[in-house]
Amino acid sequence: MTSPPARRALVTGASRGIGRAVAVALAARGDRVAVHYASDRAAAEQTVALLGGDGHAVVGGDVGDPGQAAEVVRQAVAALGGVEILVNNAAVAPAPDNRHAIAEVSYAGWQDSWRRMIDVDLIGAANVTYCVARHLIDRGAPGSIVNVGSRGAFRGEPEFPAYGAAKAGLHAFGQSMATALAPYGIGVCSIAPGFIGTDRQAARLAGAGGEAVRAQSPFGRVGTPEEVAAAVAYLTSAEAVWASGAILDLNGASHLRT
Repeated sequence: MTSPPARRALVTGASRGIGRAVAVALAARGDRVAVHYASDRAAAEQTVALLGGDGHAVVGGDVGDPGQAAEVVRQAVAALGGVEILVNNAAVAPAPDNRHAIAEVSYAGWQDSWRRMIDVDLIGAANVTYCVARHLIDRGAPGSIVNVGSRGAFRGEPEFPAYGAAKAGLHAFGQSMATALAPYGIGVCSIAPGFIGTDRQAARLAGAGGEAVRAQSPFGRVGTPEEVAAAVAYLTSAEAVWASGAILDLNGASHLRT
């Protein structure tokens, strides 16, 4: 049996965590991957070193800047010779230094948090999607786009409302694009992970509040980057085109939508 031809993927925010796991999973099935980073090129190069196969690339830029977002896609297309898969994973994630609970944060801090999270998590993903989609349309080629959202879009993020709003917007954007791009053979899906045990979260999970975080799921644990990557691998496969428009909850039953 002849193996399907390798495809080419751009994974944003792939220098560590979920993005790194996604890059590894796509490379393991034979895809060539452009590993995107915002500021830490060394970490992105470490991701590339973990990838099976060859022909991978590192591309850099702040997707929150419209010009740099377009340049990231240009770099990926040039390095790989084209792109068929986009995984919008780059995000400004909740952290102690961007916490903006409305009763506690200054107005200036409120503005800063909203602007940065919306610029990267929503508008940045929209701009990268535009550039990849137009590349595919101009080629007359099918493709797959997956947005990495969050359960916070549905349950709320009281200490990080800009993050919850950005991810809700990302999910809605993905469904709009699923309808708009289907005539061109481009499928678009989103994933809404719960708490994922990345390296960045290791200290929190090991601390006093770690048990409470694990208890959010009836499985008594948090998710892994590899579980998210496995879902992305399916949703970017040829077999998943009929799932276009879907938002996949991936949270270990820690939040159930009705």
